[in-house]
Amino acid sequence: MSCSVVMHSYEDVRFVYTPPLTPQDAVDDADNNLEYKSVTKDELIDGYLNGERTLSNQRLSYLIIASELSGVLESGPSHNYDLLICAAHFLGDGMALHQFAKRILWSLQELEVMLNEEWNRHCRLSPGKALTLPNCLEDNFAPEPSKLRRAIGKVDHQLSQGKDIGGQTFPRKSQQPRHTIVPTVSYDIDRTKSVLKRCKANGVSISAATFAICNIAWARVGKGPPDLPTLMYSAVNLRPYFELNPPHGSYWFLAVGYFNIILPNFIPRSIEPSATFWHRARSAKVQSAKVAKTPMFVSRCRLTAEERGQRARMWAKEDDERERGTYTPPPPASTQPTKPRVPSSALMGLSLLGNLDGMYKHATFPAVKLHTLTTGSRQRSGGMLLFGYTFAGKLWISLGYDENGFDKEIVEKFWQNVLDAMDEFL
Repeated sequence: MSCSVVMHSYEDVRFVYTPPLTPQDAVDDADNNLEYKSVTKDELIDGYLNGERTLSNQRLSYLIIASELSGVLESGPSHNYDLLICAAHFLGDGMALHQFAKRILWSLQELEVMLNEEWNRHCRLSPGKALTLPNCLEDNFAPEPSKLRRAIGKVDHQLSQGKDIGGQTFPRKSQQPRHTIVPTVSYDIDRTKSVLKRCKANGVSISAATFAICNIAWARVGKGPPDLPTLMYSAVNLRPYFELNPPHGSYWFLAVGYFNIILPNFIPRSIEPSATFWHRARSAKVQSAKVAKTPMFVSRCRLTAEERGQRARMWAKEDDERERGTYTPPPPASTQPTKPRVPSSALMGLSLLGNLDGMYKHATFPAVKLHTLTTGSRQRSGGMLLFGYTFAGKLWISLGYDENGFDKEIVEKFWQNVLDAMDEFL
């Protein structure tokens, strides 16, 4: 998080870390990446998502402490503050971010002692000591044992992608500048307990039920070809699949793989809607388990990570060339007849973080009471992601999307359908 990024070429991009010479140097550097503001929570979030960029290649992380009061640090028995933790997504995933937030709150109790210990452990130079950074995702997996095994993995990866069928998408528009909003709904503790109890009684998790909620909500919108299913994607934590011990003990790294859930885009009239809902929730559960348990799962994740890296370099080069006015479109694809591909368009992505209370362990910092959490990222134009998690004993559902990138009426109808389905089924 204290590194800068230096780009020598699109294939040679490096983290560069200059360790502080003393603990006080670390404090001074942190002070340069800390800001106090007197704004509301919504103003704080909107400013980060839609205002001038906070992060850059020279600043990969930033912390803002805000309060609606005229003076942020007020004396008194208790006050409400908003902490905005900003970090480039390529540094780590949601699990790393929430682990970091917990450590910040915990460290406030004995910050000076902990800072000196951390500096002595990681930054003080000594003979034979090497300063390392966390491994990239691919390096944490055991290497393929042979070329044959890698070839088998590539064929399996191609075949698995051919099974991803989806033909439902939100109507898009792109005339206006991007503006991301994050409508958020929370359910009180008693309602949350009731929701979790109902999911358990039907043999599914709240995550599987959320896929079914979105599926039913979109089917009730009534848009899209009725004969094509709905494809939604989500992320899976890959840390349990790591077989190598990294040279750095940090939890800050990106460790997510991706999987798809495919559900029908219709609601049968001959059976009760609740029966359809729970059947699709169980289908989402079965599909999720099947993805994680396949013996080729690690191989697929490795190849997906490589593909995403290649696409990121290609898009970065294209963006730079467009900015310089030197972009030349690639030549048209071959017109030779090929086997028609089935559509594989995704309706949306779901980021289902689970029970975050188990990670934060609120009792470890009794002087601070956490009551609200908003999670999201500064998205590209036309981005959309639904978040679901439990925090402070409550279930939270939010939809982060570019309100200028989609048909407003349809997205608002979908979101209302999500909330109505929550009330109807859960």
